[in-house]
Amino acid sequence: MTRRYIELTILHQRLHKRLRPYDSTDLNFLAHQYLSFDDPEIMVGNFIADTVRGNDIKAYPEAIQKGIWLHRHIDTYTDSHILVLETRKMLYPWFGKYAAVVQDVFYDHFLALDWEKYHKERLPAFAKHVYKTLGKFRPVMNTRAQRTLYYMELQGWLQNYALREGMDRSLKGLSSRAKFDSGMEDALPALDACFAPMKQHFDAFFPALITAVQTELIYNKE
Repeated sequence: MTRRYIELTILHQRLHKRLRPYDSTDLNFLAHQYLSFDDPEIMVGNFIADTVRGNDIKAYPEAIQKGIWLHRHIDTYTDSHILVLETRKMLYPWFGKYAAVVQDVFYDHFLALDWEKYHKERLPAFAKHVYKTLGKFRPVMNTRAQRTLYYMELQGWLQNYALREGMDRSLKGLSSRAKFDSGMEDALPALDACFAPMKQHFDAFFPALITAVQTELIYNKE
C-alpha cells in the first residue's frame, strides 16, 4: 500500500464522516458505475467500497482493490469541490446535515436525465449490464454489499434515478432509516425550487470529475 493511498484513505474518512452523516453504502450508485468505465473489477470495487473497512481491503483481488481506491478518490474529489459545496449550501436549509445525502441523489438524477449525453448505451440497458456484471462477483462481496445489490436490482435503482417518483421513493426510504429528523421524505419541493442552479452546478462539475477520474486511472495504471 503506497503512502498516496494511505493519505487518500485518511482524507476520505475525515470528509466522509463530516459531510456524509449517513451509515449506509454510498448513494450515488449511478455516477460511480459510470465512472468505472465498464471495467468489471473496477465496477465491483466501486460498488462495494463503502462496505469495506480498514485492512479488509486486503481480502480482495488487486483489481477490485483499485476500484475501492477509485471510489474513495471520487468521493474525496466530490466532497471538496466548490460547486458541490455550493449545492449542499443551497440544500442545507431543507435538510441540515443530510444535505450531502440529498445532493448525491439529486446529482444522480441529473446524470440520468442527461444520460445519452455521456453514454452511448441507453440507461435501462446500462443498468441491466451493471446488475449482470456485479452479480457475477456476488460470491466475493460481503453480506452488506450482497444485500444492497439485491435491492438495487429488484427495485431498479439505477434506471429509476431518471424518474421523480423513483427519487422520491429512494429519499423516503433513506429518511425512514436516518437516525435524526432529516426532511428527506419531502425532498421534491427542494429539487423544484433549486433545480436550475443545482443543474448548472452539476453540468459544470461532472465533466471535471470525469477528467479527474480518467487522470487517476492513467496515473495508477500498471
